[in-house]
Amino acid sequence: MKKLSVIAFGGNALLKSGQKGTIDEQEQNVYDTCQHLVPLIKEGYDLVIGHGNGPQVGNVLLQHEAGHRIYDLPAQPIDFCVAETQGSIGFMIEQQLRNVLAEHGLRRNIVTLVTQVVVDKADEAFRNPTKPVGPFYKKEESEALAKENGWVFHEDPRKRGWRRVVASPKPLDIPNWEAVEKLAREGTIVITVGGGGIPAYIDEQGKMVGIDAVIDKDLASSLLANKVKADEFCILTDVPNVFINFHKEDEKKLERVSVDEIGRYLAEGQFAEGSMAPKVRACIQFVEKGGRDAIITEAEQLGKDSGTVIY
Repeated sequence: MKKLSVIAFGGNALLKSGQKGTIDEQEQNVYDTCQHLVPLIKEGYDLVIGHGNGPQVGNVLLQHEAGHRIYDLPAQPIDFCVAETQGSIGFMIEQQLRNVLAEHGLRRNIVTLVTQVVVDKADEAFRNPTKPVGPFYKKEESEALAKENGWVFHEDPRKRGWRRVVASPKPLDIPNWEAVEKLAREGTIVITVGGGGIPAYIDEQGKMVGIDAVIDKDLASSLLANKVKADEFCILTDVPNVFINFHKEDEKKLERVSVDEIGRYLAEGQFAEGSMAPKVRACIQFVEKGGRDAIITEAEQLGKDSGTVIY
């Protein structure tokens, strides 16, 4: 039986530090990342791709705010903006992956699904926003924007500046996961749960209603990986491995580590929130709910028996 792998593209697969986010920059980044999927595709893997949208959805929110302020256009809520970026980023991944496959003489159907993800309206995250979106600001700029718009800002763990943070509730369900599994196991590469999915909750009448939030893309991809019974769950980031004592003299690279061991490191605060902690948490979730191996690495290491493997 062919292996099914769910791969979550990190933000650097779309936009690298210091870039403005032009279409040329993003398409080149996606193209480069997709090249690293070729060995898996040649091995016959079935693939599902998730992706982040932090910088992009933040920029779309700014565009809506500017349109409202300058032209009196109605600014749209975050869930609407997540849907916009699901479509635009999915288009970029699908197009560049098609180009990469054509170069290598490979043929696969590729489909992008705009996907809602169900959350709990009473989730504690709505009272404690933590999810970074949009660009980095200087401290003075963030303070002015917070005062003007009522936004909340946190300093980046890597000291790259200040970013707006919004609620990041836990994903509970993915309504179309069965369609994703069917397509993927038939050989179609599926791009889905973009940006963690479009956040929605079920109201008292049983209707699905959008809500202002950004769901963590790694947790949503992990949930999907369990639902489709993936053999592997892989998170692509900008480092080849997970480290403990990161950037300290006794820094240690983790290669193959049990879910219990890495869970202890997480509890000790070894991994920064808004950076590595959500990725580790998503991998723990996948393994504890029946998944086999979860991998955190950079795109260049895919298929090379490297990276941090959590079992």
